[in-house]
Amino acid sequence: MTNVSFKIIKGSKVAIVGHSGCGKSTILQLLYGFYKPTSGMIYIDGHNIKDYDIHHLRSSLGIVTQDPVLFNTTIESNIRYNLI
Repeated sequence: MTNVSFKIIKGSKVAIVGHSGCGKSTILQLLYGFYKPTSGMIYIDGHNIKDYDIHHLRSSLGIVTQDPVLFNTTIESNIRYNLI
């Protein structure tokens, strides 16, 4: 993956979508700090991701996986469950 750059407005919800193998999971692994960039840097609010407390950072992010488990309830409840 090369030359990836995007800005997300504070408080907004973002979907990272694309075909299989395009780098969606890699982006999430980088944002969650599970992968370290081999080149370039990741900035959040103008600060290098390395400067963040990783546990706080991870608790600030949410994810709905490609294969969510859905229950017979509202869409909102399903999203909240799958963010855990």
